[in-house]
Amino acid sequence: MRDLVWWFVVLAEEENVTAAAERLHIPQPTLSRRLARLEKHLGTTLFDRSGKRLRLNAAGRVYAEHLRRAHTELAAAEQAVHELAASGPRVVHLGFLHSFGTWLVPELIQRTRSVDPGLSFDLVQDAAEVITAKVVSGEVDLGIVSPRPRDVPVSWHRLLRQQVHLAVPTTNPLARRRSVAFSELRDAEFVSMAKRFGMRRLLDEACEAVDFEPHITVECQELDTVAGLVAAGIGVALLPDSPDRRLPSGVTTLRVTGVDAARDVGLIWARGAGLSEPARRVRELATSR
Repeated sequence: MRDLVWWFVVLAEEENVTAAAERLHIPQPTLSRRLARLEKHLGTTLFDRSGKRLRLNAAGRVYAEHLRRAHTELAAAEQAVHELAASGPRVVHLGFLHSFGTWLVPELIQRTRSVDPGLSFDLVQDAAEVITAKVVSGEVDLGIVSPRPRDVPVSWHRLLRQQVHLAVPTTNPLARRRSVAFSELRDAEFVSMAKRFGMRRLLDEACEAVDFEPHITVECQELDTVAGLVAAGIGVALLPDSPDRRLPSGVTTLRVTGVDAARDVGLIWARGAGLSEPARRVRELATSR
């Protein structure tokens, strides 16, 4: 590709067809024909002729300067491509909560790959505490978690705020209401996520805010399982709103008052650690919304 511009740069430096042809290792008539075709295409001469001697005119100097810059840019582009090929696949190791796997993460991957199709992803799904630990240790580059981690060396950027509702069986007297004060749930039986999950932390903090300990009948590792147990009448539960979540029959949701019934969802990365170029690219695209 650079040969398409380099020949004129050499001719401009030599101002002699024979000398330029020798440097380029091409026949002199070939170079003369290239120059003739170029001047015909541009509609002007680029050299003043004096016998076999050529001298760049004003148009030739302008054209040569632009081609020098073009040659430099083409060389830089080739180097960047070579470095990319040498470095292998551009993989981002992304960790996230299970509940984000059907909407938030696919949307992020689709959006980033539409801008940068060369990106690949290695995905890890687990509880918030586990994903955060993997980010700190460097096992994953980026994590999408909720709520915001505390007392760990990670940086955080909030992506969105999810409302949280109380899910109850349709046979529960609360099902006839539109809202419930969280303090009314002091004697309720809860279905909850296990301790290392973000939704469990939210439940514990809500209970602490109104000064009671939750009575937990079953602990789970999947929000869909929580919803299924609520439908079976095992207890009530806090569930986040999600664009794709369809609750099972036998479950209704109520607005919660008296506590902060929402959770922040954010992107985390290890504080002070250098991110790979692909991970920086994803972080840039994710945080530019």
